[in-house]
Amino acid sequence: MKHLITSVVMASTLISGAATAGTFRLAHDVGYAGAESLDPISPNRFFYANQMLYSRLVRQDENGQPSPDLATEWSASADAKTWTFELRKGVKFHDGSDLDSADIKYTLERIKDPEIDSPVAAVLGVIDSVNIINDHKFEIKLSAPHADLPLLLMDYRVRMIAEGSGDTITKTGNGTGPFILEELDPEGTTVLKANPNYWEGTPAADALEIIGIPDSQARVQAVMAGQIDFEDSILAQQSKLFSNNPQFQLQSIATGEWRGLVFRTDMAPLDNAKVRKALRLAVDRDEMLKLVSGEGAGTVTCDHPVWSGDQYRTNIDCSQNIAEAKKLLKEAGFENGIEVTISAADNEPEWIRMIEVYQQQAAKAGITVKLNMVPSDGYWSDVWMKHPAVATRWSQRPADQILNEGFRSTATWNETFFKNTDFDNALDAARSELNFDKRKGLYADLQNTLWEEGGALIPYHLNQTRVLRSNVTGLAPVENFSIRWHLVNAE
Repeated sequence: MKHLITSVVMASTLISGAATAGTFRLAHDVGYAGAESLDPISPNRFFYANQMLYSRLVRQDENGQPSPDLATEWSASADAKTWTFELRKGVKFHDGSDLDSADIKYTLERIKDPEIDSPVAAVLGVIDSVNIINDHKFEIKLSAPHADLPLLLMDYRVRMIAEGSGDTITKTGNGTGPFILEELDPEGTTVLKANPNYWEGTPAADALEIIGIPDSQARVQAVMAGQIDFEDSILAQQSKLFSNNPQFQLQSIATGEWRGLVFRTDMAPLDNAKVRKALRLAVDRDEMLKLVSGEGAGTVTCDHPVWSGDQYRTNIDCSQNIAEAKKLLKEAGFENGIEVTISAADNEPEWIRMIEVYQQQAAKAGITVKLNMVPSDGYWSDVWMKHPAVATRWSQRPADQILNEGFRSTATWNETFFKNTDFDNALDAARSELNFDKRKGLYADLQNTLWEEGGALIPYHLNQTRVLRSNVTGLAPVENFSIRWHLVNAE
C-alpha cells in the first residue's frame, strides 16, 4: 500500500515550518447534529471542512464554467462515451504520498458503492469504469454518451481521496486541499492548519476555525461581535446592519441557490398532482421575493431548479392564479379547501418568513398553511425527507446534475419522492443527446414537467449576500464553489 504514513504524524511535520499569517473563522449550522462527516460523498458531508481539505478534478471558474484543478486537461471521444484526462503532476496528499491515477479510479468508482448510498451516485452513475493509462493519465468510460461530463465533475462533493482510504477518511480528512485537519469537533470548533505543500502555494491564512452555531441570527451577531470573520448567507434586511460600516464588507453574487418548500408526492393528499399544482399556483413569486429576501435579491423561477445563468434554462409563465388553484383543488375533491403543515427551523433566515408569506398568499385559494417549528440542531437528519412538507435549501448546480440528483426516481436526495418513469427516461435521453439545440429542448421539457407535476415550490433563485469583516482579504465576490480558499485570510 502506498499510503502508509498517517495524516496526523505528517500534518504536524508539515505545519512546523509554516509562517504565522492569521486565523480565518467561519460558522456552520450543525445541521447534522454533530454527525457531520469528512467523507466527501457522505449524505452528512461537513461542507466547509471538506471544501478546504480536498480538491476536485475539475472546478468552477469565476463564470461557473469547468476549469482545471487536479486535472489539467480533458477531451472526449466522438461519441462522448470515453473521456481522457491528464492529471496534475507533483501533487501530494496531506500524508505525504503522491496523487496518481489510481487514486482517481478509486475515488470515482467508490461513489457507486451501494453500501455508502451517496447522493452523488445519482450525479455520476453514468460512469461505467475508470481505466488507468499511466500515473498521470486516465480515461473514464461511460455507460451512455454524456456531452457535459466536466460539469458533473465540478460537484462540490466529488473530491479526490487516496486509494484505499475510504474506511479512515472520516477521521483523517486526508486530501490534497489547501488545509490539513488538526481537530475535528462539528458541534464546537473544528481547526484546520495551512498545507505548505498545496500545489497552488502555501495558504494565506495559517489556520481556519469552523465554529458550530446552529441559530442563524446568532451567526449574524457573531460577525458583528468579531467572533467570526464571514457569514455566507444573510437577508437583504440584515445587510442594513453592516452597510456603510467600515468594519464590514458586503458582497452580493447572483447564484442558482434557492430556499423553498417541498411536498412529499408519496403521501396523501400531496400524492395528487392537482393538489400540488394548486399549492404552487397560489404563490405570487414577485411579492414573495420582495417580502422574504428583499427587492432585487433574486430571480423568479417556476418550481424547477435550473437557474437563469444556466445554458439550459427555459422560461415558463408561473403567475399567481387563485381561480385555477381553487379549480384544481375542487377537481381533486377539496372543494372546501385544504390544510398543509410545513416543518421548518431557523437554519436559514428566509425559511420562517417564506412560510409566513405563503400562509397569507395561499389562504386566498382556500389553503390553510400551518408552521411546525422544529429544532435547528439535527434538522437535516431528523426532519428533512421525513416530514410530509418541509423547508429546504439547495446550492447552485448545473441543470443535468440537479435534475438527476433532486428528481430522478432513484436519487438519494429526491426530497419530494417524485417517481416518474417517463421523466427518468427523458433525463437519460437529454444526457445522451450530442446536438446542443436538441439537448436544450429536452431539458426544457423536463423543467415543464416539474412545473406541471412536481412537488417542490421553488419560488426564486437567490443572489447570495454575504458579510465579511473589514480585515478579510482574498475572498473575491464569486459563487461559493469558485472561492480559492488558499487566498483567504483575516489579517
